[in-house]
Amino acid sequence: MTNEMTNIVVEVMPHFEGYVYPNEATQQPLWSILIVLYPYITGLVAGAFIMASLVRVFNVRALEPVYRLSLLTAFAFLLCAPLPLLFHLGHPERCFEVMMTPHLTSPMAIFGFVYAWYLMAVLLLELWFDYRHDFVTWSNITPGFQGMLYRLFTVGVTDITEPAVKLDHKIGHILSIVGIPSAFLLHGYVGFIFGSVKANPWWGNVLMPIIFIMSAMVSGIALCVFNYLVLSWIRRKTVDMNCIDVMGKFLFYALVLDAAIEALDWIHRLYSAEEGFRIMQYMAREKLFYTLSLGQVAFGTLVPLLLLGSLQLFRKRIPDLLRRRMYFTSGLLVLIGVLAMRWNVVIGGQLFSKSLRGLMGYKMEFAGLEGWLMGAVLLALPFVTLTIMIRLFLSEKLPSSGVPDPDAGQAI
Repeated sequence: MTNEMTNIVVEVMPHFEGYVYPNEATQQPLWSILIVLYPYITGLVAGAFIMASLVRVFNVRALEPVYRLSLLTAFAFLLCAPLPLLFHLGHPERCFEVMMTPHLTSPMAIFGFVYAWYLMAVLLLELWFDYRHDFVTWSNITPGFQGMLYRLFTVGVTDITEPAVKLDHKIGHILSIVGIPSAFLLHGYVGFIFGSVKANPWWGNVLMPIIFIMSAMVSGIALCVFNYLVLSWIRRKTVDMNCIDVMGKFLFYALVLDAAIEALDWIHRLYSAEEGFRIMQYMAREKLFYTLSLGQVAFGTLVPLLLLGSLQLFRKRIPDLLRRRMYFTSGLLVLIGVLAMRWNVVIGGQLFSKSLRGLMGYKMEFAGLEGWLMGAVLLALPFVTLTIMIRLFLSEKLPSSGVPDPDAGQAI
């Protein structure tokens, strides 16, 4: 073989280690950064909605300052959740085939129905009933295009009498209750997609849906902590320390449960020591050392646990400024850690050779449909959408109707 032919082979064949079957040596992972972002963004939606439900359903009054911010966060990220799948599909117009010719045995196809239910029947309706009184008020005092937009959002329902407002709150309360299992279903089925792949030792695990649900709750709460602190800093507003302390408490509890379940998963794998466990150990030590051992375990789990745990023990002794910085750091690290977890599951699970004695290589390009740039754009898009919604629906210049549910019981 000439030198020129050797160079061509080196450029075409990806890097691999150990024993790899010939048909695998010419393949790259089919699921790339877009499929990493897909469960990550849907998890943020579910977690943010759970944070909002703590106020309306479980009556945690201390979280009222972040109630609407949590709802808007869930809605903004839900609007962008299917985009990674559509871009990965290559022909986004084909997505309508899922709805027109449903394939009920395909978990990925069922996502279309779950997404439509959660968007249209749960979150959008809950937001409308929660904001309807404000839409009517804002449409009367806001001139220009923005006022016309508020009138459009009222959809002609302008009754803001006390019985009508109470009915809005009652329906919103019911939708919140329905939304909690719907949020678990929205993200739990993503874990089901991976957990049902029996041939892959990294994915084939009955705990995978539970791990995805718990990590979704952790990441969503962390996102609400991050958004609230950043928004307060931008607006130069005083942070409600009671609110941020309660958010940090729920984040700590959720993180403890998530870490315990993932530790149980690894302990079970270690004890059973099945055929693919050796290659998983090697991946944790070598291939995925930075994203798994450092990103997910050390900086994404242990450091936030230490910070949040110390805040629970010594909260009254820590100055407010330091507490805010500790909460901000914990939330940011948790967001990075959960993103690393999604990377480890999606990309790491595809690096196995079918022989379980070799590893495939993977190098992501910068540009292109499956590159870093597209991933960064899709990850930034929900934050841009949320910024627009905050300017429209959480502006300081707009009066608010106040408490989301005046008929709620005693505060927790």
